[in-house]
Amino acid sequence: MSPLPKVRDLLERDPLQLEALTGDLGLDREIPTPEASSPGLVLAGYTARFAAHRIHILGETEVTYLATLDAVARRRAIETLFQFDLPCVVISKGQEPPSELLELARKKGVAVIRTRLKTAEFYRRLKPFLDDAFAPATTVHASLADVFGVGLLFLGRSGIGKSECVLDLVERGHRLVADDLVHITRRGNDVLIGRGHELAQHHMEIRGVGLIDIRALFGVRAVRQQKRIEVVVQLEDWDASREYDRTGIDGQTTQVLDVTLPLVTVPLNPGKNLTVICEVVAMNHLLRYSGVDAARAFNDRLIKRLAERRQLQEYLEEDNE
Repeated sequence: MSPLPKVRDLLERDPLQLEALTGDLGLDREIPTPEASSPGLVLAGYTARFAAHRIHILGETEVTYLATLDAVARRRAIETLFQFDLPCVVISKGQEPPSELLELARKKGVAVIRTRLKTAEFYRRLKPFLDDAFAPATTVHASLADVFGVGLLFLGRSGIGKSECVLDLVERGHRLVADDLVHITRRGNDVLIGRGHELAQHHMEIRGVGLIDIRALFGVRAVRQQKRIEVVVQLEDWDASREYDRTGIDGQTTQVLDVTLPLVTVPLNPGKNLTVICEVVAMNHLLRYSGVDAARAFNDRLIKRLAERRQLQEYLEEDNE
C-alpha cells in the first residue's frame, strides 16, 4: 500500500500556489483522506458532525465571520477548531488570517498554509492531486505498449519474450510505455493507467543484448509516459494437451484492481508471428469498441444459414405433390 501523502506534498504542487504561514511546522503531518471541506458550523460551536481528518479550507466567508467577532469570541471559536487533530488549515484568496489562528496552530503543531486562489478554484485544483494520491495502485511484472492507440498489457513468465515482443512492436511504429515493471493506478471506477518506474525511463532489458534506451534508439515518438490499459495479453508456452479458444465468442476476462479487462491468451510455439497477432488483438478491440464483433457476427450468419436450410428441408419433406 502506498504511503499517505503529507502536507509538504501540497506545497510542491505549483498549480495550488501555496505558501506556509507557519514555516516548517506541521508539514510532515499525513493527510488521511482524499476529501477537503470548510470548518462550517464548528466556528460557531457546533462540532457534532465535524470531519476533523480532512483538509480544512477557510474561505472569505469563514475569515470574514471571524473578523466580526470580538477578541474573546474569536479566540473561543478558533480554540474549538483546534481542539481536533487537523491535518492542516488552508487560507484561500490570499487573505490575512487572524493572529489567534496562527498562534493556536503553532501550539497544536498544525500547518497553516495560504493560497492566492479563490476557494472554488482551489478545490478544483486540489481534487486531482488527492484523487491521484489515494487511488488504488499496484505494480506488476509485465510490459505495456500503445498499439494503434490501444494499451496492451503483456503478462507471462520471466523470459517468455514480453520485452522482445514489445521491441518488435516499437520497431513497427508502435510505442513503449513500460517494460519489466508496470505501475498501475485506478482512476475512478473502471479506468486503469499504467506507467513505468521513474528510474527506468523507457529502458528495456533484452537477454543477450543487455539494456537498451528505446527513446535514444527510436526517437521520442516511440515512447509515452503513461497509457490506459485496455487489453491484457497473456503469453504462455504451447501446451498440446490444452484446448485454446478458437472462435473468440466467449471472450475471457481478468481482474486488475477490481476492474474487469478483456484477456487474450496467446500460446507460443516456433514460427508464430507474435507481433502481427498483437496488432490484430489491438485492431479487433477497436472494432468491438465501435460495435463490430466479428466472431459473433459470423456465428449469427452461421445460425441463420442453418435455420434457412432446416426450413427448406422441412418444406421438401412435407411436399407430397
